[in-house]
Amino acid sequence: MDMGLRGKKALVLASSQGLGKAVAKQLAAEGADVMLASRNEDKLKAVQQELLGLGGGGRVEYCVTDVTRKQDIDALMSKTGDWSGGRIDILVNNSGGPPSGTFESLTDEEWERAFELNVLSYVRLIRGALPLMKQHGGHIANIASSSIKQPISGLILSNTFRTGVFGMAKTLSQELGPYGILINTIAPGRIGTDRIRELDAARAEQSGITQEEVSEQFLTEIPLGRYGEPEEFAKAVLFLVSGANTYITGASLVVDGGMMRAL
Repeated sequence: MDMGLRGKKALVLASSQGLGKAVAKQLAAEGADVMLASRNEDKLKAVQQELLGLGGGGRVEYCVTDVTRKQDIDALMSKTGDWSGGRIDILVNNSGGPPSGTFESLTDEEWERAFELNVLSYVRLIRGALPLMKQHGGHIANIASSSIKQPISGLILSNTFRTGVFGMAKTLSQELGPYGILINTIAPGRIGTDRIRELDAARAEQSGITQEEVSEQFLTEIPLGRYGEPEEFAKAVLFLVSGANTYITGASLVVDGGMMRAL
């Protein structure tokens, strides 16, 4: 199936590893031109070469970016506009997850940093992309968490701010629809990334059990009986930002192997 992505200009955040990298790989394999962005230049260079080796035929560039810094986002948008000829067709917002913790254990500084990382960065990136999207339309995908559907114990920062991202996207679907811009939220569950391994390790330490025992507990709650692969998550994102999606906007898609019980 032709996904209509050849030659499209895509900007993918936090794309040097994990879910962002998996999404960037899918886009590059389909022939899209991909701008990578994250804080680690060495990893970005390696991913750039990996994507160019896929044979999709598109261009791949990168920009070292700390999304908690407005000046970095401004520089990223300027570089992307120059590189793409003043056009963004696809924006994939992504960021590292906030730390685990309970309400009483978290400081004001941790709340503020989580807001900057997981909400304000998305606001700034969408704001910066709109001038490069409004004339011709496009797709925005906000990567969030399954916590938008069912709060996760010990992750109050994620429960709070990821839900806010979904609320923003739902509102923006109304405001951006007249410009032909579709915006959706994709919520990963237990996908096998470094982030999930870190959370499993933290829960193991808190519970006094092994990390393997934590994983086994989660597996009993997942109908498919396994953690997802980043590539499986990326394929869901690929559909929502591709030419195959012409009428889905303001929606949330949970990619979790059936783990969430919420409707």
